[in-house]
Amino acid sequence: MKTRAITAFFFVAVMLASLFLGAYAFTFFFLLLSLFSTEEFYKLVRADGLKPNSLFGWILVISIYVPLSLYFLKKAPLSILLICVPFFVLVIISELYRDLKNPFHNIAYTILGVIFAALPFCFFYALGFMNGEYSWHLPLAFLIMLWASDTGAYLFGISLGKNRLFERHSPKKSWEGFAGGLLCSMLSGFTLSIYFSELSLFHWLIVSAIIVSSGTLGDLSESMLKRSLSTKDSGSFLPGHGGLLDRFDGLLLAAPLVFVYLSLVKIF
Repeated sequence: MKTRAITAFFFVAVMLASLFLGAYAFTFFFLLLSLFSTEEFYKLVRADGLKPNSLFGWILVISIYVPLSLYFLKKAPLSILLICVPFFVLVIISELYRDLKNPFHNIAYTILGVIFAALPFCFFYALGFMNGEYSWHLPLAFLIMLWASDTGAYLFGISLGKNRLFERHSPKKSWEGFAGGLLCSMLSGFTLSIYFSELSLFHWLIVSAIIVSSGTLGDLSESMLKRSLSTKDSGSFLPGHGGLLDRFDGLLLAAPLVFVYLSLVKIF
């Protein structure tokens, strides 16, 4: 428990520092998270005998993330993101020269690693630039509502949980825990609406509901991945907590959906 608490304290401190130190620190930190999370995914599936191409997976992540950061930081044209297209093609071509069994399995898992473990961080990163210039308000608010959801789900689940939410993939999750997470996250959304003026209370509550529901499904999806590979943790990067995917499973589906919702709100 002591190791778990120390790890959580330092990791949260570093993550918050990356938000508060400005756009470049934010960019660098979440690029690293994208790369390490993708590699963690590859290590997971290698244990099942698959051979994803880590090198081209990393190159693909960089070819997406760096142009995206140039678009936000340097006002580069959005078309710069097309740079990633040749690298998707190279993932397929590279498999011609590896001479391994099940080449299309390897191609599929190389690309899936990027989609599952890296793209969500790209969407989270984009939240920092929703208004054209860097602001830590939306990324911080997202994390606060996600952490509030996790805390509420744990406390309510431990004390009141009786009805299983999705026992096949996560025996400990309950509907009572889900309701507790939703309550705590919406309370945090209400508090954020007082201090952050980017959104009205209505939209803060909608974002909170998206984070709780899709965050729970992201957690279950990551559990499904681990169960299919007969492993308990996604890795050992964070002592006492497991891997990065274990800690950010709630973000995997929530960040893209929150970004899409806020983009639509901005349009309409």
